[in-house]
Amino acid sequence: MSATSDLRLIVLDVDGVLTDGTIMLGGDEELKAFSTKDGAGLALWRDAGYHATFLTGRGGEAVRRRARELRIPRIWEQVRDKARALDEVCAHFGVPLAQTVAMGDDLPDLPMLRAAGFSACPSDAVRDVRECVDWIAPSRGGHGAVRDLVEHVLRERGEWSSLLERLL
Repeated sequence: MSATSDLRLIVLDVDGVLTDGTIMLGGDEELKAFSTKDGAGLALWRDAGYHATFLTGRGGEAVRRRARELRIPRIWEQVRDKARALDEVCAHFGVPLAQTVAMGDDLPDLPMLRAAGFSACPSDAVRDVRECVDWIAPSRGGHGAVRDLVEHVLRERGEWSSLLERLL
């Protein structure tokens, strides 16, 4: 049995995972760039019957809008204690920590990554994160790392081919 066999919930940091970490400020707006590959990966994850959410130290309208576009019903913003928030996330979705995969890229994500049943990071995560996770995506944050994670988990479980068949 693989480490990914029972995973049912993906919990994602935003800045540096779903984005490349760049924050553009203009007037009252905060702009962020999101990868369509990550969005497609999360759609596949959802179509396979699993849950996903964002757990971020920042947040904002761009993050909420992206969550709505991806049909993610609940996100956690302005989080300082990510391990405690991860417990709340798991309770909300009714999924134990052991069946949760978390992806983060920087030091504030370490408590969440250590608490999750399976942990991952983009290839450009900081060294301390890369050294503590179970799996490192080949792509950088904001450039398909989440898609890499979804594909990795679903391939490991033998679910990838059947999802592709539905698309063809």
